[in-house]
Amino acid sequence: MEKIPITKAGFEKLKKELEHLRMVAVPENIRDIEEARSHGDLTENAEYTAAKERQSYLHGRLQEVENNLALANVIDLKNVTGDKAVFGASVAIEDVKTAKEITYQLVGPLESDLAENKISVTSPIGRALIGKSIGDQVRVQTPGGVRELEIIDIFVEDRQA
Repeated sequence: MEKIPITKAGFEKLKKELEHLRMVAVPENIRDIEEARSHGDLTENAEYTAAKERQSYLHGRLQEVENNLALANVIDLKNVTGDKAVFGASVAIEDVKTAKEITYQLVGPLESDLAENKISVTSPIGRALIGKSIGDQVRVQTPGGVRELEIIDIFVEDRQA
């Protein structure tokens, strides 16, 4: 199986989620199932059905997080400079047409999150930015149409010791 790039912060976040699942969420769910069982007839017990569905979700998520950690390739960002857009770097871009500015951190698919302005290096914008420098313009085919973007700054926020 192919390794998946991830930042140290993203790897630590996955480890914390795994620990939370093992130490908190699964034990809570076991207690919920036991309590629901104590209410009698399981065929018409909505609490029991909900707890069993939650159990299925939790075990699936537990397996998914374990697999992601096993496939993770933590990329060391301490030698990353701001001269080119590379994995782990934050890239400030401006939409040439609208003059709207936004900064994205280029991360792996396991930690991409638009709400946190983290985009995957495998996304259309991520692929277009990789290897580019400040002042470069790129044309990107996105689901919303073609966008022309200019790189206005590149920096590294997450320097690992």
